[in-house]
Amino acid sequence: MKLRKDLSLFGLTMVAVGSVIGSGIFLTPSQIASNIPNPFLIISAWIFGGILALTGALTLGELGGMFPKTGGIYVYLKEAYGDFVGFLYGWAYFTVIMSGTVAALSIAFSTYLGYIFPLSETGKVTMSALLIVIVTIINIFRVKIVEKTTNTFSILKLIGISLIIIAGLFLGSYSLMKESGQTVAEHSSQATGITAFGLAMIGVLWSFGGWHHTSFLAGEARNSNRNIPRAMVYGTIIVLLVYILTNMAYMFLLPLNKIISSQSIAADALETVIPFGGLLVAVLIAISTFGTALVDTLSGPRIYYAMADDGLFFKHLTKIHPRFNTPVNSIIAQSIWALIILFMWRTFEAVITYVTFIDWIFFFLTAVIVILFRIKRKNVNRPFKTPFYPVVPLIFIITSFLFVLNTLAENILYAGAGLGLLLLGIPVYLFFKKSGTGTSE
Repeated sequence: MKLRKDLSLFGLTMVAVGSVIGSGIFLTPSQIASNIPNPFLIISAWIFGGILALTGALTLGELGGMFPKTGGIYVYLKEAYGDFVGFLYGWAYFTVIMSGTVAALSIAFSTYLGYIFPLSETGKVTMSALLIVIVTIINIFRVKIVEKTTNTFSILKLIGISLIIIAGLFLGSYSLMKESGQTVAEHSSQATGITAFGLAMIGVLWSFGGWHHTSFLAGEARNSNRNIPRAMVYGTIIVLLVYILTNMAYMFLLPLNKIISSQSIAADALETVIPFGGLLVAVLIAISTFGTALVDTLSGPRIYYAMADDGLFFKHLTKIHPRFNTPVNSIIAQSIWALIILFMWRTFEAVITYVTFIDWIFFFLTAVIVILFRIKRKNVNRPFKTPFYPVVPLIFIITSFLFVLNTLAENILYAGAGLGLLLLGIPVYLFFKKSGTGTSE
């Protein structure tokens, strides 16, 4: 059976928006401000992060047009570097990147749910696990159901964030943002200059993560060779504008010293003008993280399906549900592993650190493919070409490489854990190649 082509350009764009706007914009601004306590630098960091994501979307968009098949980055890596690198990406996506992201989002969901309803630590873990089960069931029912649900959650998130923006820009004070940056130098980290900016970019890039998820759905998209790259670009632009305005709203409502010390910046900001702002933003974040977990549970299993279809993973993962036409076994397998990560790590910070490190290694390798194929496959049809080539891909390639080095230097423990799982994929790959147990029927 074949995957059904149900996803429209609007649906794909909402997948991109929904994948990016999760919990990051509600968690990372305090950490960013502590590293670069200056309003101009904070906004510059978010603009730079958005531009970097846009260069990534424009770069990978060319590959999406060339290879409109289910699997996205896995397909590109396999085409350029062969089965081994393609498998390592799929393996890392399963064991670290996507399963870890779903686990982290479930933790964030239960944490913010605790602001609404009192929950013990055991209760939070239980609610996290329940979230994973719920999004798994929804995704099995059929892609179109997920698209409609994703559209709803993405629109609700934008409406909720719009309330923050409106409150800040119309009820806040520009002079507060202008003046507060001069009084918080003592709160900044020991790092200075480029180092401090680089540390701030960790939070920014985590918040922008997810713009590429539409590429995984090419096999289920209408007019995929055009709509996949367009959705990535449109989604990234929407998110960039939203993030800039949201951060301006935060700084219009709170002085930088309070932003730096805040554990819940959106709640604290809204409470300055809305009595029940904390409760409102807790609901908003819960909705946001639920929607993002729903999207991530949709996109990741398509890689494992493609790998199994190529004979590089367990053949049972190629199973399509006879009624709902979804890769049911791949969805269930990812969710089981996400539950394992949840019960092993239990903390948001521990999970996202090694997830981000491994993710950007493969972003770097994928972006290099655009240049390789421009040289080796000049005559291949390219429905979408990266503009301002080679400047755009080179910006993304160089920045990705520097980000990976910075993460390794600053967070060697968690980066090492991610590398360990990645290297574990080598004997697993050799097992499948030697035994042939992954060969699809």
